[in-house]
Amino acid sequence: MANVILTDHQERDHLLPLTHTRPVAGIRMGLWTMAERWERCWACDVSFQTQDFLAKVFPVKRTEDNFYVNGALFPTASVVDQILGLKEGESLGSEGRWLATRSAEALTDVPNAGKEASGEIRIIQRPWHIFQWNGWAIEADMAWLRKNASSQDVPSGVTLIGDNIFLEEGAQIMPSIINTDEGAVYLGKDALIMEGSLVRGSLALMEHAQLKMGAKIYGPTTIGPHSKVGGEVNNCVIFGFSNKGHDGFIGNSVIGEWCNLGADTNTSNLKNNYADVKIYNYALGRSESTGGQFCGLIMGDHAKAGINTMFNTGTVCGVFANVFGGDFPHRKIPDFAWGGAAGFKAYRLKDALEVAEKVMSRRDIALTEEWIEVYTHINERYPFER
Repeated sequence: MANVILTDHQERDHLLPLTHTRPVAGIRMGLWTMAERWERCWACDVSFQTQDFLAKVFPVKRTEDNFYVNGALFPTASVVDQILGLKEGESLGSEGRWLATRSAEALTDVPNAGKEASGEIRIIQRPWHIFQWNGWAIEADMAWLRKNASSQDVPSGVTLIGDNIFLEEGAQIMPSIINTDEGAVYLGKDALIMEGSLVRGSLALMEHAQLKMGAKIYGPTTIGPHSKVGGEVNNCVIFGFSNKGHDGFIGNSVIGEWCNLGADTNTSNLKNNYADVKIYNYALGRSESTGGQFCGLIMGDHAKAGINTMFNTGTVCGVFANVFGGDFPHRKIPDFAWGGAAGFKAYRLKDALEVAEKVMSRRDIALTEEWIEVYTHINERYPFER
């Protein structure tokens, strides 16, 4: 079994705040994270070469034969074959970007050159790639599932348009309308679609996730494990353990873990002048164009929005931000910020951790000392600035 070490590379800082709290390979797109995809589809042992402050939570495991792989690379069958076919000391790249190196030694410097990869190569370089490529990723994952697993039957009482659907054990659909003509629909183990929901694929509703009554979902959308979603959602990726349980619209957005969007929270995903959307980039220290007209909200882990919160087009919301009040807050909301359109103040780390402990304990997950060290590091590395 190959030992794959998923390695943070130059993409990492351009994917903040999502990568504040996870290696790049922890990003979810399609059905799974990059790491889960390597483990499930290619039966590899996986660990992480990530930031020092994350290493206790995401440790590295080296052997005498290691494949160091760019954690932002989507592992298609073609590129995986090329990576696992490398000889000791060889590297693989694509148009000047590093993809992988096979090495018995620790990889301290990423090689600049190597064999040129063939076929389609997708590297997540910016947050908006996650929702833009999500439909493609869902179809790729579903193709693997159809070859390697069997679906449960769709229950009676469901209006199913098309037959492009896959249900894992324990998944439930109450009487709802599911349209798979535009894209596949996947329900993970013990996932639930409550009655009266309207789904237009593609949709990946992961294990123990729920669609609340009357939800309206437009694909391509992924709703991560243990998340609860209601209202209207269009082309979004929610990583997991997050809630948008009530009415309100989010579109073309990426929501991290342990987030909560209060009732009637709305995101704008299109500018009134139909211009390209710009969003803040931590690595550049300024906004940059997404090259597209649609981009809503990029929200880091543990961020919260109060009822009736309005997020402007192309808003980046940092980890542990607590946003509330009327009118639009600034499109760059700092990590550990507390406030809204009237301004922000620092959210004290002690208070933020107390809330995190309560939220996580509701899902029977402990806030460990290792995670406290991670959150403390982020708070110190990116101090709140007015």
